[in-house]
Amino acid sequence: MADWAGRLDELAVAADVTGAVLGIWHDGETTIVPYGVLNATTGVRTTAESLFQLGSISKPWTASMIVQLAAEDRLDLDNPIVKLLPEAPVDARITVRQLLTHTSGIDGDLFTDTGRGDDCLQRYVELLADVDQLFEPGTAYSYCNAGFVLLGRLIEVLDDRTWDASLKARLVEPLGLAHTVTLPEEAILHNAAVGHLAADGSRVKTWQLPRSIGPAGTITSTAGDLLEFAKLHLTDARYAVMQEPQVPFAAGIGGFVDLGLTWRIFDWGGRRLFGHDGTTISQLAFLRIDPEARLIMCLLTNSGNGTRLFEPLASEVFTEYAGVAHPEAPQPIDGPVDDRHVGRYERAGVRVDVDRRGDELVLTYQATGDRLAFAEDPVHEYELRPTEPADGNHFVTREAPGHPWVPITFTPTHVFTAGRVTPRR
Repeated sequence: MADWAGRLDELAVAADVTGAVLGIWHDGETTIVPYGVLNATTGVRTTAESLFQLGSISKPWTASMIVQLAAEDRLDLDNPIVKLLPEAPVDARITVRQLLTHTSGIDGDLFTDTGRGDDCLQRYVELLADVDQLFEPGTAYSYCNAGFVLLGRLIEVLDDRTWDASLKARLVEPLGLAHTVTLPEEAILHNAAVGHLAADGSRVKTWQLPRSIGPAGTITSTAGDLLEFAKLHLTDARYAVMQEPQVPFAAGIGGFVDLGLTWRIFDWGGRRLFGHDGTTISQLAFLRIDPEARLIMCLLTNSGNGTRLFEPLASEVFTEYAGVAHPEAPQPIDGPVDDRHVGRYERAGVRVDVDRRGDELVLTYQATGDRLAFAEDPVHEYELRPTEPADGNHFVTREAPGHPWVPITFTPTHVFTAGRVTPRR
């Protein structure tokens, strides 16, 4: 068997990651390996029981509760959300299924902090009256955090308790998860990771997203607890529907080819995997599940360089147990650029400017509004490089040298990047 402790050490050093935990479950055998420190300032060592933020891996937990409610005949996935949640000030055609698959059209990156009270989700939903509808419901895909807050609020109304309480009652306690929490006052009772910036390894100034984003991204957990949650989706038939393709994903980054009911479905060398990633404030988390090989891998990191560690490590793990590797990232090619995409693009919390500088296009990303409260790097420039197909609409960029290339696609009306539609203004 591979020396996963040694490989994690070597690859984490090469990727300049501050701390990480690798979790592997293969056909009944569990391996959990820690690396580095939780906090570069205090020097506290990472252990197998250390807590990291799961970010958007929280979404499959919320989706699992929605599937439970559907199995209890308390909702139908094709119900309009306003039928179940009349308070929701959104397009009356939007269904529960469209919220689960990011096809509602709601401009979804609203990160307003509506307080620490138990009414924070209700207050957040009220704010959606002022949020743009990017496209007709069901006609496109655009990653939507707000949609999962709506789903969390629906869980609250149907269960008559907070989303946090339902999470504990429906998943955390039945699975015996002793190290899975949602609130900072719970996390501080454990050894919890702090995010570190990729550029210099310094500790971030803000620890967690607002409580109002809970159903979309505030679960904090250990690798062991995350593996237990993932195993549920290999063993309980109720959740099989979440792995059924619902929406194709054209960008194909990391082998991501279809979206199920929240789970991302991947094609790695002809094998079908499912999983999800999560990003909060310089904490990056990754989860991949191969049903055929009965293999689960998770990686929790407290560094903006987490992706640099995940891709080579995932290739080694899946080659060892399943004979497949992480797909190669798209690569830049030589090719001319023109001015057709120069201009401004904008959505909730983000402004994107594309400029021509000599023979290159440069994209400037600017966090705006409530997102500034936790944006450690609020302005970032990206060089755009042409990629296949060489039609002048497809580009790749990366966070920094050594990071994987990621695709960016332009149309006459919007730019599609980070899984999101950003309209041209």
